[in-house]
Amino acid sequence: MHQFTEILQDELSAAMGCTEPIAIAYAASLVRETLGARPERVSILVSKNIIKNVKSVIVPNTGGLNGIEAAVGAGIVMGDPALELEVLSRASSEQQAELRVFLENVPIEVAPANSAELFEIDISAYSGADCARVVIRGSHTNVVLIKRNDTILRQENPQVANYCQDRKPADKERLKELTVAAIVAYADSVDIAEIAPIFERQIACNMAIAEEGLRGNYGANIGKVLLATYGDSIMIRARAKAAAASDARMNGCEMPVIINSGSGNQGITVCVPLVEYARELALPRATLYRALAVSNLCAIHLKSGIGCLSAYCGAVTAGCAAGAGIAYLHGGGLDVVSHTLVNALAIASGIICDGAKASCAAKIAAAIDAGILGWSMYQNGQEFHGGEGIVEKGVENTIRNVGRLGHDGMRETDEEIIKMMLDG
Repeated sequence: MHQFTEILQDELSAAMGCTEPIAIAYAASLVRETLGARPERVSILVSKNIIKNVKSVIVPNTGGLNGIEAAVGAGIVMGDPALELEVLSRASSEQQAELRVFLENVPIEVAPANSAELFEIDISAYSGADCARVVIRGSHTNVVLIKRNDTILRQENPQVANYCQDRKPADKERLKELTVAAIVAYADSVDIAEIAPIFERQIACNMAIAEEGLRGNYGANIGKVLLATYGDSIMIRARAKAAAASDARMNGCEMPVIINSGSGNQGITVCVPLVEYARELALPRATLYRALAVSNLCAIHLKSGIGCLSAYCGAVTAGCAAGAGIAYLHGGGLDVVSHTLVNALAIASGIICDGAKASCAAKIAAAIDAGILGWSMYQNGQEFHGGEGIVEKGVENTIRNVGRLGHDGMRETDEEIIKMMLDG
């Protein structure tokens, strides 16, 4: 019981901005701190999936800049490494002006890392005769090396799980305990006082950026398009608000979100639709907390098999998990949650990840729609059966197939997507 609470506490952390450029900014702030001076030049090696997820997304507090160089410069000029994934949250307008000057005058060399790691950031900074180096590997904040000149100041075991969060052996064992049956049992019986602070923070942050997304002008304004086109029924609002939050986040909004599985978009997707449904149904807060336990843990369970970065869109796992949470919110037990998940995964598992950008909001809307449709199918006595495509009898077997598809089957797809993006 308490292990699942610990998983939620570990996974649901705050981040400002898309987590891949923010991880670069975090590494850059550490390398500046280690060097002890503003560098005269910088070199950074990043895994190809980092390039994919940083290329198009706007880095917050930079005045609309995007790309790896902007993330590096922001971390060096205005980053506070103590804040980790909120590293840029205390930037001032004066520092934004300094950033422009820094980027114009300091060479930043970017190259792909010569590594099989899906997640690697290796940054070096130089000032006079001094050099500092920081390496992050396997997850957004998993610092495996800090070095100044020839002195190693910090070195950690680089072996982490194939999943975008720091992983100790005990953590890996905890994740193995996640099954849909265990998740539903936990949600049914956990002490509300144990989970209320976790989910109140998630609700407050993620709903605030959703409302900002609808107020402002961000990205492709998918939330506004949905509302203008289809009206404001609960099924549309659930999708529109989540999409609006993503559009804001992908396009420079300087508000934090509570992430899930290392991703702010996934954290938004598993939370915002459930809050909208709970408001529509006037449900007690405790019921919403229990449903959020289902959606968040199901998303973590699904994502842990796929791995940290893949051609399998993370919005899909989060949207399907949101459908499971909505089913639970309406009083559904294990059978309803399981069938909702299987149905939704069968519908939406073909959506690819081609980097962080405005279209993520539209993919979130589609994935939540699949989650809601998966639940509606169950309500109407319909389901996809074992042997139909990737669906196998038993929810855990289907989840295992999805993990295999995302982790192994889509590797070549991921390579081709990255080639297309780099060639373009």
